Amino acid sequence: MLKTLTATSNNGLGLTAALLIASIGIGTLAGYTTPTMANWLNSYTDITLFVLISCLFISVRFDGLKKIHRKLSLVLIALVANFIIVPLIGYSIAYFLLDSYPLFMVGLMIYFMSPCTDWFLGFTRICHGDALLGSALLPINMLVQLLLYPFYVYLFSHNVVELGSDVIWTNLQHWFMAPLVVAVLVRVALHFILTPERSVLLSDKINHCIPLIISLLIMQIFAGNIDVLLAHAYIVPWLLLSVLCFFVSTFFLSELLSKGLGLVYAERVLLTMTIAARNAPLMLAITMAALPNQPLIYAAIIIGMLLEFPHLTALSHLLLRSQTSTSEKTVT
Repeated sequence: MLKTLTATSNNGLGLTAALLIASIGIGTLAGYTTPTMANWLNSYTDITLFVLISCLFISVRFDGLKKIHRKLSLVLIALVANFIIVPLIGYSIAYFLLDSYPLFMVGLMIYFMSPCTDWFLGFTRICHGDALLGSALLPINMLVQLLLYPFYVYLFSHNVVELGSDVIWTNLQHWFMAPLVVAVLVRVALHFILTPERSVLLSDKINHCIPLIISLLIMQIFAGNIDVLLAHAYIVPWLLLSVLCFFVSTFFLSELLSKGLGLVYAERVLLTMTIAARNAPLMLAITMAALPNQPLIYAAIIIGMLLEFPHLTALSHLLLRSQTSTSEKTVT
């Protein structure tokens, strides 16, 4: 059964990763060979962005909040780790390896600072972690990172990108409120039109469409900005190294916290996954709204997203193996 669940998850992740890679390839080819087609794709970026943000908001569930009282201390530990310790680790790595490339550094920092509000819960379930508590973390993570986003972005980018004092807030209000209103209206309509079961099913289908929308957005980014991106292709190895160092560092952080706090296996899995998984789709969308016309920043977020899939898969196997090893020792 474990192998079946893991294989199903890997197939889904493999398809998503393939979509993202294909979107980069198609966008690059279109931008390099057919500028007219590239300009046409790029002209619809705002529409794709609006649809993506709306779908991300629609797919968030808040029913898990009623379970937060179960283990409030673990939730607080996860919040401190995700929004204080992890950003400090990310900043140290990005500054050390990419200080000479500030736009890429800003993109990585945006990626590093935002815990996942989506697929980390699936990995938590597969590894037999505390998925009930994880469902309570989803809306909390989203709310906190959206509230902190203007502060973090201004802190990391005000010396790199020309920003007025209110440009981030203005852009976020413009791109945040309208999709949020759409999402709320859709959810209210679903509540009255459909049964709870059908409403959840439709919400899941919308969630499954998000990788397709992200892939379209990535294709548009690469098609419309291929000259700039190719001119900086030599930075990609440094981006890959930075993300790899981040994943290794955050894994050791989760192990240190788990052992130091004496967490049981299910709690350890939850903490490990929420620290490991980042919220690249939402951060890409919000960053395109808050910091328009910055393809190098977007590219850094996309690179992190591509590496995250194999990282989470490897982490799942590692956690499941440790559970099996612990069970065998207990039986012995």
